[in-house]
Amino acid sequence: MKWQGVVLAIVTLLIMVAGVALFVIPAKAPTVENHTTTAQIADTIVVNTPTIDATISSPLTITGQARGPWYFEASFPIVLTDWDGKIIAEGHAEAQSDWMTTEFVPFKATLTFATPAAGDPAKNRGTLILKKDNPSGLPENDKALEIPVEFK
Repeated sequence: MKWQGVVLAIVTLLIMVAGVALFVIPAKAPTVENHTTTAQIADTIVVNTPTIDATISSPLTITGQARGPWYFEASFPIVLTDWDGKIIAEGHAEAQSDWMTTEFVPFKATLTFATPAAGDPAKNRGTLILKKDNPSGLPENDKALEIPVEFK
């Protein structure tokens, strides 16, 4: 009889510890394995070139597809920054077909830039940023896809 009380006490203690752990320990975000180097915002924009962490040089051709609402007047802005966030090139991706749709529309852009920090491996990284065109200027309509790149 005495051992049943001990077992009941241990089980009760374990249940209490588990209950406290559920409320005290923050939930860990689920791990998502990405086995692709293609940059994308699911079901909105997909960039075919350059790929994530690609080594790039000027002129840089950017291709992919985005849903019609990503564009305004058949284009959207693209920015290339250096390792420090300084803008080294700006341009627009142009729709390659009718953009007045909710379907995916192919795009293409070319950026010309001077390679920053040539020869300095600590500073040869940058970011290609594709921005959803937002003629309203409202922050809730802002979206962007950032692709890490390396300069040749």
